[in-house]
Amino acid sequence: MATAEQGAGRDTADEAPGTAAARPATEPAAGPDPADRPADGKAAGGTAVDGKATGGQATTGMPLNGEPLRGRAPAGAGHGVGAVEEPAGAGSGPPAPSRRGLRADASLSAVLAGLITVVVSCSGPLLVVLAAASAGRLTDAQTASWVWAACVGSGVTCAVLSWWTRMPVITAFSTPGAAVLVGSLGDYTYPEAVGAFLVSGVLMALTGLTGVFGQVMRRVPPGVVAAMLAGVLFSFGVDLFAALDGAPLPVLAALATYLAVKQRSPRYAVAWALVAAVLATAVAPGLHAPSVAVGLTLPVLTAPEFTVPAVVGLAVPLAVVTMASQNAPGLGVLAACGYRPNDRLLITATGLASTALAPLGGHAVNLAAITAAISTGEESHRDPDRRYVAGLACGVFYLLAGVGGAALVGLFAVLPPQLIAVIAGVALLATFSSSLAQAVADERGRDAAVVTFLTTASGVTLGGIGSACWGLVLGLLTHLALNARRDRGDRRDRGGRGDPGRTRQGREKAA
Repeated sequence: MATAEQGAGRDTADEAPGTAAARPATEPAAGPDPADRPADGKAAGGTAVDGKATGGQATTGMPLNGEPLRGRAPAGAGHGVGAVEEPAGAGSGPPAPSRRGLRADASLSAVLAGLITVVVSCSGPLLVVLAAASAGRLTDAQTASWVWAACVGSGVTCAVLSWWTRMPVITAFSTPGAAVLVGSLGDYTYPEAVGAFLVSGVLMALTGLTGVFGQVMRRVPPGVVAAMLAGVLFSFGVDLFAALDGAPLPVLAALATYLAVKQRSPRYAVAWALVAAVLATAVAPGLHAPSVAVGLTLPVLTAPEFTVPAVVGLAVPLAVVTMASQNAPGLGVLAACGYRPNDRLLITATGLASTALAPLGGHAVNLAAITAAISTGEESHRDPDRRYVAGLACGVFYLLAGVGGAALVGLFAVLPPQLIAVIAGVALLATFSSSLAQAVADERGRDAAVVTFLTTASGVTLGGIGSACWGLVLGLLTHLALNARRDRGDRRDRGGRGDPGRTRQGREKAA
């Protein structure tokens, strides 16, 4: 039986001789007796398979135990979510082999995916943080401490959670939360803001600890989740080709390199496209090397001050926006890429990290939504069990960025925006296409998926909550409205099974 520790589904070329994955295809790998498995490949005990529940329990492929999904459904089958195997310890068979080491799992493509994730995270989102710091009239030392806390908090949670869960858990500092602070931080003193950051972190940790948030997310159909991810990534694809207007050479060089390398070695297509884009940008006329001061950044400790206006005006909106606009899509990205994230663990851990870093200026650490797709998709590694290395690499690069926070602020202030657009757009092409295909795979949920995609891609913001959350809400409402009557009919049919007069088919035949 394949578990997260077994590394099921690894490439046979990467396995050492004598391991289960290196054996011929006719020899079954270590696991339960085939007789113990259902003939149709569905997991016992009502576990969801291909987005459907075998025991009458609706699910979206989101987990309770935090293990990645094993295997993938054929293209166009069901909702496009991979088959789920039994959890570790279920069934019979020999004990699982020991977990592979990091050296065996490491790959250049995963490390580069982690690097690109940090580059994209520290470009546009960092500028929002700097704008919030300016609105709050923070000193240079306090601003650098804020950047330090945001990057170090993201780095530690990325590395620890990815290693612990063996899945690419990508965290980041809350960009929507920073956007909220741009318009409100100036109304409070900095100690009051720090107190609000601390309260917000506690609220998010308690929300994750109860498990309520994960229960709500598990009721969202997988097609809606995939459509939300496709909508989030849509703007990156558009920005990639929009960059043709101002920087055609980097875009064309990156695209040509990506397509050429993808035919021979898909794992390294993004890496070579990144190299081509950087070289094309470097030789482009009008680019000047920036002058950036290099030095270590030291955090500044600020004693929190708790006031009711700051808690109501900063803490509550910050927690709500972060949970709705970051953590909800973040869980959806992991599920759409074939993983079953443990929502209690991830949200509680990021909430606690936010609480701990609040006195140093960190406003919120959360699950990444947009940038997570860079490290969780197939471009990171074709084996889902080895993509956690991208999360580890992302954590390391975040830590390096935090230590050099002052230099980072100056670097990304002068980095050509077209280069960021090209890097992000090329890195997310494969994930966007697979998400879009998964969103419309199920004909029954196609209308809901389209509503979700269009709402998310619109970029609308209502009540300070971003379009990704509203896409999920409207998509779920559409799904319920269009399928409620059909679901009631199906339940009546199941209830009248054995009595032809009580089933729909029986009534039609009698008529």
